[in-house]
Amino acid sequence: MYGDPALPPDFVSLPYVNPIAPKGGEVVFGNTGGFDTLNPFAQKGTPPWQMRFWGYESLMGRSADEPFTLYGLLAESIEVPEDRSWVEFTLRPEARFSDGSPVTVADVIWSYKTLGTDGHVRYRRLWGQIASISQTGERSLRITFNEENRELALIAGMRPILKKDQWASADFASSGLKQAPIGSGPYVVAEFEPGRFIQFARNDAYWGKDLPLRRGTNNFDEIRLDFYGDQTVLLEAFKAGEISAIREFNAAKWDKAYDFPAIASGAVRKTLIPNGKPSGMTGIAMNTRRAPMDDWRVREALIRAFNFEYINETMTGGTQPRISSYFSNSYLAMQPGPATGKTRVLLTPFEADLLPGVMDGYDLPQSDGSERNRRNLRAATKLLAEAGWTVQDGLMRNAKGEPLELQVLLTPGNLGEGEMRSVVEIYARALERLGISLSSDVVDSAQFVERQQGFDYDMTFFRRAMSLSPGNEQYLYWGSAAAQQPGSRNLIGIEDPAVDAMIDTMLVSTSKADFIAAARALDRLLTAGRYVIPVWQYAEGRIAHDKNLRFPGRLPISGDGINYMPEVWWYQAD
Repeated sequence: MYGDPALPPDFVSLPYVNPIAPKGGEVVFGNTGGFDTLNPFAQKGTPPWQMRFWGYESLMGRSADEPFTLYGLLAESIEVPEDRSWVEFTLRPEARFSDGSPVTVADVIWSYKTLGTDGHVRYRRLWGQIASISQTGERSLRITFNEENRELALIAGMRPILKKDQWASADFASSGLKQAPIGSGPYVVAEFEPGRFIQFARNDAYWGKDLPLRRGTNNFDEIRLDFYGDQTVLLEAFKAGEISAIREFNAAKWDKAYDFPAIASGAVRKTLIPNGKPSGMTGIAMNTRRAPMDDWRVREALIRAFNFEYINETMTGGTQPRISSYFSNSYLAMQPGPATGKTRVLLTPFEADLLPGVMDGYDLPQSDGSERNRRNLRAATKLLAEAGWTVQDGLMRNAKGEPLELQVLLTPGNLGEGEMRSVVEIYARALERLGISLSSDVVDSAQFVERQQGFDYDMTFFRRAMSLSPGNEQYLYWGSAAAQQPGSRNLIGIEDPAVDAMIDTMLVSTSKADFIAAARALDRLLTAGRYVIPVWQYAEGRIAHDKNLRFPGRLPISGDGINYMPEVWWYQAD
């Protein structure tokens, strides 16, 4: 995205892989909930979420050791002009789908159009940014963009490429469990049973196994996903040896719950994977499409009533620090105090409409750690009164006498079984003191997705991971165009021209300094927007795993993730 790629044109393998890792073995993971489709690219249905990463490829592939650098995958060469107003890709002649047929320019063009019109909403924005897409040679095509956006040339290289002929007489948007899209990736669906498991097998004839980008990766012969009703049962299955590895997100649980016999014997190991990524945002999001969440004073009051210090001590033993902003723990994070320099210049045109704290600085409230949290509750009461909410007959009511009653939409998998629900229960007791009713609305994973896609909630569990190169996905997360679009990832409902402008600026910046200034401005707008009640950070990954699962000693800057485990791990018995 900025500067030159870290690896030379003739690189042998990615720096964080073992290029001679042995092939073989099986790895089993656990998911909660279930699945009702094998098409991870359609809007309809709930697929196994990992599926689109294991069986499908794009024209280019990403290095997890750089903020945003792509290398050729299905494409053997890439050409862009200085202004990146278009990009031309030339396909590798050896590129093949899993059925052995060649990947053609027609497949690529069909994939862009189909995903952009009938695919999941995450793919549709790019199609609207394409002015034209056409074949320029036997194995080449050019995509011309209709707006200034320097990231589009990279985003275009990351769209999954599917086989056109498969869908000549089938409905792509409603394929369900009838068939999985044919991809060019290293794994294919071998067998499945809805609600129980899905098995992926490594394609022995995988075309790209010797590419520098692929050497030393995708080492397991089989990957299996078993499905469980909740996280508690899943953990017990891991303890019993039915699952090969599990990720743990709670530091206190990591210290206390992982003391079973297999740990003591050494059959299971605990591994920490640090990362250099921004914190992202995890917590309870407020739906600003609904009153009273459309009033920033109510949102600030709810944030003040959330006694993080007490909750963190109760839930994690106080071991995990709080997320302080959307890009905290990185150079993209908003700086303390008033906005300065280029960041201030970018925000100034919108100053008259900005919420308090954007220009002058905003910090999350802190408590003394006691359960009562009196000082912050008093401040919350004052803010609610300013917004027209006062205590009447022991309940917080508006001018019409309507009580303030809220629900948090959750599913059992949110931060682990029962964990987020316990957070909400502690929070509810605090809000009771203000005369506010708060309850958990816990639904299964399919209902959770459906409710979120329809924006049917007051508040909901929220998680957005961030990279060191935020870009077009920010439109999906907080862009005005996505706010009222069913199925969009703008769960909060943000419609703010200042937010749109900062994302625009990030995507047209030609220098890293300008990009950082815009990212810091965006961070100020989101944090001072009081949209999410943040919980704790995940500065390192925690993986408990079978001792025979190995990983390279060199860790990528992005740390753990779907492109790290299982992609660069391997099986090797003692």
